[in-house]
Formats: sequence, structure tokens, C-alpha cells
Amino acid sequence: MNAKTHANPVVRAKNLSKHYAGKPALDGLDLTLRATGVTAILGANGAGKTTFIRCALGLTASSSGELSVFGQRPGCDTSRRRTGVMLQEADLPDLLTAREHLTLFASYYPNAMSVDDAIATCELGAFADKRYKALSGGQKRRVQFALAVIGRPDLLFLDEPTTGLDGEARRALWDTVRKLAGSGTSIVLTTHYLEEADALADRIVILKDGRVLADAPTADIRRAVGGALIRCVTTLDASAASKLAGARSAQRSGRFTEILTADTAATLRALLDVDPAPQDLTVTKPSLEDAVSDLSLFEQEPKQ
Repeated sequence: MNAKTHANPVVRAKNLSKHYAGKPALDGLDLTLRATGVTAILGANGAGKTTFIRCALGLTASSSGELSVFGQRPGCDTSRRRTGVMLQEADLPDLLTAREHLTLFASYYPNAMSVDDAIATCELGAFADKRYKALSGGQKRRVQFALAVIGRPDLLFLDEPTTGLDGEARRALWDTVRKLAGSGTSIVLTTHYLEEADALADRIVILKDGRVLADAPTADIRRAVGGALIRCVTTLDASAASKLAGARSAQRSGRFTEILTADTAATLRALLDVDPAPQDLTVTKPSLEDAVSDLSLFEQEPKQ
């Protein structure tokens, strides 16, 4: 692919709302995507991730507010030709082969990859000539990904793209996503796999109740946690552990108690005062998962 640049916003949402049966799925959402790279949109089920993508694709009309894609109405012919998408729930006609699907989709775009290049890029060679109905769930997802990228999109939406893929296929898809981002494609990713967001995303947007709760480079989101994660087997329950000096939060994970702390030394001293002999104790830097799980860190942030 040739490198692309986007001087103007690729996607711009201002005070965007969408209601279903009177309940907001998006509630005054403000979000602008300007640069190339990977933006991961995270949040619990019902936060508004998929609704935002469907609105941006023109599949669902917003209830109010402003939304543009490449400065135009979502779903218009011009924006559709520059956009690729892999939805969380999608299927294709059963009787066509992967190669035939790719040939058909390539015909929709003015500057599509060759079918052979798409097959090689997405590693479909072993089953490119099998009918879609004969493919496994993971193979179908890989075909759907190939269809999303064959048009050399300037903007690519990936909604839970690696669901159903094994570890090797997931890593191969990650490699392709980073190559696309490096070539100038703007990629919007939703995922429940936080290690995936950590591996791929340049920017994290956290949604809650249809609003932007946090929006920052991935490293900044991770640093927002600060402190450390203390993990051990202890007689203390999570509620009591969360009240230790310096502790931000605590939770049970199997037989372990995990304590997110802003003051490692103070929390360790308080823990040992209550339980002098915790087992399997480790202290590590917080992960992206810890940052996202502790949404209280962002609750008082001004709206992005």
C-alpha cells in the first residue's frame, strides 16, 4: 500500500446521541479521529462501541448530534469506497469460495489489492478454494478480515476481529494490522482482549454509558494507574484489602487477591500487619487491564 495522509478529521462525532426505545446507547459522544494509527475503543458491554461503529458506517442513523466520515455523510458512496469493515457478527453466502468472495469484493473498489495478494497477506492459501460453508469459525473470520482490507481502505473498522481465532492466527492478524497502520490506514479497533489493545493501539478511548470517559495515548492510559499491583494468597478478603493504606482497589482472582496500590510500601506494611504470612506474593507494574478495570481513575477527568 502507498502511505496515506489525512489532513482533515477522518471521523468526527460531536454531541452524538443514539437512543433505542428511549434509552441512550450514545449520549452526547464527542470523538475525533485525525491521524493514522490504531485507536482502540474499549468499554463494558453496552458502553456504545458497536453503536458508534454502526453509525459511522451509515448502518444506523443517529438520533441527534453531528457525525461525518471524511467530511461527508456516513454511508455515502465516497466514504464507503474508502472504508473497510469487519463486524463482530457477520456472515457470507455459503456456496462461494473464499477466492470468489474476494474477487467479488475487489470489484467494488477503484484500487483494490489483487486477490492473490489478499490471500497471501491474510494467509488464506490453505483454504482459499474451499466453499465458505466448509470453513471453520476461525477460517471464516480470517476471510472476513481479508474482505475488509482488500479495498486498500483509508479507514478500517475492526469490531472484535480475533474472536474465534487461535493464538497463531491472532498474532498473524496483529502483524497485518500493524503493517496497515504503518502504511497510513486509520484503524478503529474494539476488543475485549486487553492484551490485544495493548499490543496494537496507539490511542485508547474508553467509553462508559455512551460517553467518552478517557481518551489518550495507550502509554498514558497505562501510566494513569501508577503504583503497583500486589498479588498474593491472603486471609484478607477483597473488601478489607481495598481499605489498606495506599490501596486503590482490590479484587479476587481465583485463589489470589489482587491489590492495586498507589503506595507500594505502605500497602505492603499494612498487609503484613494484618496477615504476616501471605503466600505467593508478587509485586508488578500495572497493566492496561488494571488501568481499564479501575475506571474510577478517570471518573473526574474532564470530558474529552
